Amino acid sequence: MTLLETIIIAIVEGLTEFLPVSSTGHMIITQNLLGVTERMQDDPTMAAFVHAFTFIIQFGAILSVVCLYWKRFFRIDHSPAPEGTSAFGQLKHKFYFYWLLIVGVIPAVVIGLAAKKSGLLDWLLDSVLVVAIMLVLGGVFMLYCDKIFNKPDEKQEVTERSAFNIGLFQCISVIPGVSRSMATIVGGMAQGLTRRRAAEFSFFLAVPTMAGATVLDLFDLMKEGGAWATTSNITMLIVGCVVAFIVALLAMKWFVNFVSKYGFKAFGIYRIIVGLIILALIFTGHSLSMVD
Repeated sequence: MTLLETIIIAIVEGLTEFLPVSSTGHMIITQNLLGVTERMQDDPTMAAFVHAFTFIIQFGAILSVVCLYWKRFFRIDHSPAPEGTSAFGQLKHKFYFYWLLIVGVIPAVVIGLAAKKSGLLDWLLDSVLVVAIMLVLGGVFMLYCDKIFNKPDEKQEVTERSAFNIGLFQCISVIPGVSRSMATIVGGMAQGLTRRRAAEFSFFLAVPTMAGATVLDLFDLMKEGGAWATTSNITMLIVGCVVAFIVALLAMKWFVNFVSKYGFKAFGIYRIIVGLIILALIFTGHSLSMVD
């Protein structure tokens, strides 16, 4: 990839990371449009780097959550635990927010590792057809999900059970085009949370999820040897993370306000349009690449 391609892909990632339109799917589409995917086919080292790049810059975008919500992210409960609570219970009470994130990320760890080890994840990352199909299916679902799930409970609190269930929903997003944001927000709404509360917990849960994915991809890159670790590639990783972070920071707050007021219908329509365009290009034999 060139530096310009890196910046374009990182801007797309930052804009779409917190939107329910699949940032991974949009990066795959963008890589196809720029001709990156075509070049990957003849260069295994480049393919391994681009797959890792796709997840690593997502972590750059996710760090914007820590920046924007730092007061709520770095929090410890100093209130006394109920009398008779065990030592572990007292520790859990004090760090309950982080405990919920651990519970929520467990399903993604299990499913994500299985998908990575089987090679399924790398295959999915190379399939723009899968992205297009899931964009359309997810878009149709989003036209109706507000009516189905937006029935908030009075308490509006995330519990261990609801955190785990949201984590299960998150596992669906291993398929590019589904959208981790959409899956976890809908998962939160299914647990009785408002759209705003579900969106915010989705953001928080993304931090350990993408941190784990980043560490795993860096480890896999190390196993490939040092061929990928050129000055150019390292520069692209740094630039990609910084650009994705800045753009995501600007996009995230807008999204929370928009989805709280208007719901998901507009995003559903967008997904259907983009997915159908990609499918039309594929089935009419046209290349997605804009580069000759």
